Amino acid sequence: MLSNPFVALILTLAIAFLWLRINDLFAHKGWISSQISRKIIHIGTGPIFILCWLLFPDLEYSPYLAAIVPLVITLQFALVGLGIIKDPAAVKAMSRSGARREILRGPLYYGLVFVLLTIVFWRETPTGLVALMTLCGGDGLADIIGKRLGKVYLPWSKRKTLVGSLTMFLGSFVFSLALIWVYLSQGYFSPQIIKYILPIAFISMITTLVESLPFTDIDNLTVPATAILMGYLVF
Repeated sequence: MLSNPFVALILTLAIAFLWLRINDLFAHKGWISSQISRKIIHIGTGPIFILCWLLFPDLEYSPYLAAIVPLVITLQFALVGLGIIKDPAAVKAMSRSGARREILRGPLYYGLVFVLLTIVFWRETPTGLVALMTLCGGDGLADIIGKRLGKVYLPWSKRKTLVGSLTMFLGSFVFSLALIWVYLSQGYFSPQIIKYILPIAFISMITTLVESLPFTDIDNLTVPATAILMGYLVF
């Protein structure tokens, strides 16, 4: 933890932009596909950002300063998606088809969720942390693994696979438990990791069911919203 929240903000911004630009570069150079780059950003941004929360001192305005990071990045997404900022590398990294307006849907929702959950939940409760990890570790991994290894499709959702849903559950559970463990080691939340196993498993199961529904482009909203509702029940 740093004593100066503004130093923590600058450092978090630098780490976040470095992470995004590395992925933009890899996609732009063709070293990884735009779809893989999009999902790597989706999966990795959350854990990196939540770990950076630990840099901020225990001040009343620290969550608002931290929320500036996803807000700035989300505004950048919006400007690129609208065509106001010309950034072919970002478009290639964050869109499925290479159309810049795709950024105005999934990636934009993703960023707004981060802003809201940072301000509302911060380090006071594990609910926000788990909601973001179901979005990153669960939903992000489910798409990658499901499309590559999934052979058995769900009867109620022809675009979703059993392997994808299992990955969603395991990714949500493992990422959430790992980040909770880090926060416990830093003195946040309850000191017993075992008490979180069943609640996180329950949240992961419910969000997996929601993610399996046959809707497109709204998982970045429905998955964390469900995790938040379940978090209020179990934490």
